[in-house]
Amino acid sequence: MTHHHDTTEIDWDVMAPLLERGAELHRPAHQQAAAWITERIPVAGVRRILDIGSGPGVVTCLLAEAFPYAEVVAVDASPALLDRARQRAGSTGLGDRVRTHCTELPQGLGELGDADLIWAGSSLHHIGDQRAALEGFAGLLRSDGLLALVEGGLTARHLPRDTGIGSPDLEARLDKAGAEWFNEMRAKLPGAKREVEDWRALLAAVGLAPSGTRSFLLDLPAPLPHAVREQLVAHFTRLREIFADRLAADDAATLDLLLTPEDPRGLLLRDDTFLLTARTVYTARRG
Repeated sequence: MTHHHDTTEIDWDVMAPLLERGAELHRPAHQQAAAWITERIPVAGVRRILDIGSGPGVVTCLLAEAFPYAEVVAVDASPALLDRARQRAGSTGLGDRVRTHCTELPQGLGELGDADLIWAGSSLHHIGDQRAALEGFAGLLRSDGLLALVEGGLTARHLPRDTGIGSPDLEARLDKAGAEWFNEMRAKLPGAKREVEDWRALLAAVGLAPSGTRSFLLDLPAPLPHAVREQLVAHFTRLREIFADRLAADDAATLDLLLTPEDPRGLLLRDDTFLLTARTVYTARRG
């Protein structure tokens, strides 16, 4: 029997820098998503927004910019991440309209108050009973309010299929390790229940009217700027840590070489790395 260290517990405070840099890289896609949402709900009528699982507040501030009449509440369970959200709002001149609320969901749903728009960005899958959480979100929406649910999309790609190191298709095998990790993480969540991830059907099942779905592409081609390469190093370092017991020895060795700063075949110095991914936003309205 194979034994794995328990790496499914996520320390969000430790993850804060990686999350913030990653959100910054995805800013163009999030800006497009925010602009698309403004076409689905009257901007002047949106006076209160909940950003569920806000993290460091990058999207919180984008929503505040897109909806200039709204108070935006960043909701997260990590005080450190919410500190970053407050600092970001203050530095961008949005501090008077951005609030933070620290709570664990779904227990804290009743504390949040109602909203015209709820953005749940890649946060629902961290709640055990996703259907119940969606019911809770639906109950917070004001009449004609909109829920924007970000789940799924396309798994990010960063490397050519054959990097010239080890066996080709490294990222495909990392995907497999990631799927195993994700399933174990979800199984350990309180009240975890399996759901067919037909998000439109789930939104309809909790009494909302699906009102449009769209995916937003992030395409940063090679050669990447140095700052983005540094983020790739941080990303793959994280994968190397949490998948340590799930990788074949040759794949672990390949990752170690890719993470070697001075090696020309490593992530920092090679010119063929890129970032290509897509995130899907499902919207639904309360009648």
